[in-house]
Amino acid sequence: MNPQPATLYQSKLIFGAHHDCPLIVVCPHCHAANRVPAERLAGGGTCGKCKGALFAGKPVELDQASFDAHAGRSDLPLVVDFWAPWCGPCRMMAPAFSQAAKSLEPNFRLAKVNTEIEQGLAARFGIRSIPTIAIFRNGHEIARQAGAMDAKSIVSWARMQTNS
Repeated sequence: MNPQPATLYQSKLIFGAHHDCPLIVVCPHCHAANRVPAERLAGGGTCGKCKGALFAGKPVELDQASFDAHAGRSDLPLVVDFWAPWCGPCRMMAPAFSQAAKSLEPNFRLAKVNTEIEQGLAARFGIRSIPTIAIFRNGHEIARQAGAMDAKSIVSWARMQTNS
């Protein structure tokens, strides 16, 4: 019997993936799925399709299509900042979220969704206040936190919510 996706992900990170059991990492540039051996995850790697770096140490801007690719196809937890350009707390939190990306990659993917442009995504997930940070794994939301946070709090919260 095959393990559930979350269990498979956890076992890959806890017990270490072998060459025959790589992690799926979605490219932040072309959004193609890439198989990366877990022992090579820290080295970053490049996309097999576009040859871009798989990790840049900064959040990825997502639209509807790229959101679905990252949330549904990647083995990495996706930490999303739902924000808007007119939101003062969102603008204040942006540098902290970028700093958290540097700390959490390559075990997490951090992304930003502009709720002014991607109103469908905001409605789909019932985003009522911004900034709101949500964590997705295997296409499902597993945690949510409304309000601005500093980088240390974002890192701590993400790790706590995913038992990482």
